[in-house]
Amino acid sequence: MNPVPQKNYTSSLIRNAGVIGAATLLSRILGFVRDMVTASYLGTSIYADAFFVAFRIPNLLRRLFGEGSLTAAFVPVFSTYLTAGKRLEAREIAQTAMTLTALCLTIVTLLGIIFSPLIISLIAPGFEATPEKYELTVFLNRLMFPYILLISLVALAMGILNADNHFLTPALAPVLLNLCMIGAALSLSRILGNAALALAIGVLAGGLAQLLLQFPVLKRHGFPWRPRFKFRHPAIKRVVVLMGPSLLGLAITQITIFFNTLLASYLVDGSISYLYFADRLIQFPLGIFAVALGTAVLPALSRSAAEKDWQDFSSTFSLALRLLMFITLPAMAGLIVLSKPIVFLLFERGYFGAHSTSMVSQTIIAYATGLWAYAGLRIIVPAFHSLQDTKTPVKVGAIALVANLICALVLMQLLQHLGLALATAISSAVNCLLLLTILKRRLGQDIKITGCSRALYQSLLATVVMVIIITTLDQLPLMTASYQSHIHESLRLATKILCGLGSYFLCARLMRNPELTQLKSLITRRRGKSSEQ
Repeated sequence: MNPVPQKNYTSSLIRNAGVIGAATLLSRILGFVRDMVTASYLGTSIYADAFFVAFRIPNLLRRLFGEGSLTAAFVPVFSTYLTAGKRLEAREIAQTAMTLTALCLTIVTLLGIIFSPLIISLIAPGFEATPEKYELTVFLNRLMFPYILLISLVALAMGILNADNHFLTPALAPVLLNLCMIGAALSLSRILGNAALALAIGVLAGGLAQLLLQFPVLKRHGFPWRPRFKFRHPAIKRVVVLMGPSLLGLAITQITIFFNTLLASYLVDGSISYLYFADRLIQFPLGIFAVALGTAVLPALSRSAAEKDWQDFSSTFSLALRLLMFITLPAMAGLIVLSKPIVFLLFERGYFGAHSTSMVSQTIIAYATGLWAYAGLRIIVPAFHSLQDTKTPVKVGAIALVANLICALVLMQLLQHLGLALATAISSAVNCLLLLTILKRRLGQDIKITGCSRALYQSLLATVVMVIIITTLDQLPLMTASYQSHIHESLRLATKILCGLGSYFLCARLMRNPELTQLKSLITRRRGKSSEQ
């Protein structure tokens, strides 16, 4: 095989992941600003619980129908036509998929609005004991349900552009959601007298803004949205067939979220909010790199699978896993040792007090133990989807669901909401390890996962050094955490983060870590291009 295309694919994967990661970084920063505003206006009150549960339902359906099963089934099939040079037919497939999605999700939205009281009673039955919380949750859920229609169309548009090797605009879309929610909270909370209502309006505005952003770029790439009703096209049928198992697999994941929310609704007020704010912080490293890498790797693996280039498939998949270890392990350790000062700086103001800070920081530690597994699934599941195998993740996901239910019921009795977070980490680990084992056995000699043992060893060693440096700094008199001043604490936290990262990258350099070299070479090339321009 010619090694040149393989090298280009590898470079393309890192470059695309970098583009997505940079855009996602901006989105996550604005997301933290959004969460800071939300925490200030709502704290961990019943209004916060009501908003988070109401938003979780359309958000859950977004992951289920939009960014989840539809994208996972559509991109591999769509990429096959692009790889074969059938661009005109690919445009018809894209337009038909958009039309079918719009029709189906309109029906889902109308049903969701009508049956909101039943949905809330099912997902958070504990709310019925507090009529004010229950009624507000139902109202907010009805208001935000059209978000599922808007964001699912956005997700499909993002899949089309990603398959055509354009990643920047789709990655920037979430920025608009955060801006709309921040703007709505700041401008409408006093006018409406209800910050939760203002945030819900911001969600709708954000969904519409994201959709409008995609249309011009789709047109520029030759995929303008036009109603098209060729629902019998073989590609559409194939997408629907693949969606079935994928939808079931994602349903298993969402059942886990649903079950945790149901259990948390019976715990003390604020439990759902503790889980929400902790999850938001966990999503930061996931979004910047793991999700970015997973988004970039699906089209890359799909092209390799379509061409049956298993050498490139192996190279791309192995590289993705190694890069994931290099970033995820220090991120996991950093979140564990720095959870309290991070929560204090980001959220402790207004109605979000010291008790909330303590509860959320403990929840972060529980969630963070499974960060490696959450990140790994972002790479391993797309590998199965690129092979147009959506059944295996479903079967393994069912096993992980059972593990989650058992662990949640047991640990909840001992640790309250922390038990729910730990159960999520444990079940994700089960899911990740089983899928990786099956993938290796299935492909046999066709795929070889290379360099991962070395990458794991080097990343673990550098992470241990990083943790020692951070904990040593904690013992210095000037670094003792007082949590009294945001300015002083921000300086202490910045010092710890810079020293920790510095020690990690120094260790990686001393060990001649190839992942560090690849990332540095990418940055150097990007700077070189910028200077030439």
